[in-house]
Amino acid sequence: MMTIRIRHVLRGVMIACVIVIALFPIYWMLNVSVMPTAARFDAVPQFFPSTITDSYARVFNDLPIGRWLMNSTVIACGTAIASLSLALPAAYAMSRYKFRGRGLIGFVLFATQMLPEALLLVPLYALFLALGLINSLWGLMLVDTAFVMPILVWLLKSAIDSVPIEIEEAARVDGCSRITIQMTVVWPLILPTIAASSVLGFLHAWNEFLVANTFIFDRSTWPASVGLASLVGELTTPLDLMMSAAALYAIPAIVFFLVVQRWIVNGMTAGSVKG
Repeated sequence: MMTIRIRHVLRGVMIACVIVIALFPIYWMLNVSVMPTAARFDAVPQFFPSTITDSYARVFNDLPIGRWLMNSTVIACGTAIASLSLALPAAYAMSRYKFRGRGLIGFVLFATQMLPEALLLVPLYALFLALGLINSLWGLMLVDTAFVMPILVWLLKSAIDSVPIEIEEAARVDGCSRITIQMTVVWPLILPTIAASSVLGFLHAWNEFLVANTFIFDRSTWPASVGLASLVGELTTPLDLMMSAAALYAIPAIVFFLVVQRWIVNGMTAGSVKG
């Protein structure tokens, strides 16, 4: 009995240590964001600032942070919707249909992830220049969708493979079309994977920097990732403004994950009681 109690205590201590390690960078970011400049260079770091600055008010007064966050939200949501809209039917076709070249297509989708984004910047820039997509949020959505969609196809295909084909055959006997079967039978059963894929697509576009920094020149069109990087100066960097902006930058991604997490849990619960 004592051994079991000690084991539970050790497990609780380990979990607490992991939580502290995971949350400390976020706490330190918030701490530095309101800490006076002089306090950041103290020999002994202040874990609880004695004076709180008005850095968050200055972020909204000195920077177009609201515009940057809106641009990032539009790009990330558009990428998530577009990548899922393309990946779902593609994954269903890869899983259920037998056709010539299916293995080659799957390999090509996988091979696209072997190419670094930096290698594609020059041809992409020439293509975007010809299409008039420079300085366009639509262009960033297209690029982000192209990069993340192959991953989602493989994730969704694995989930669709686990759905028994007999369920679809029963729906087909009842007169359901392929599209109806996907929407009413297959997709509800793989809802946790769809939710996880949406999170992956959203976060990929939300955190993307290289392409956005290369293709977007107008300051008002910057996503928040480029706007944050612009605060890094050659001689000085306003850490309070950067950390305050970074905290605001993290909020939409956290909110999106928490909202979609409910769908993941609900989908897993619904799948556990089917039968």
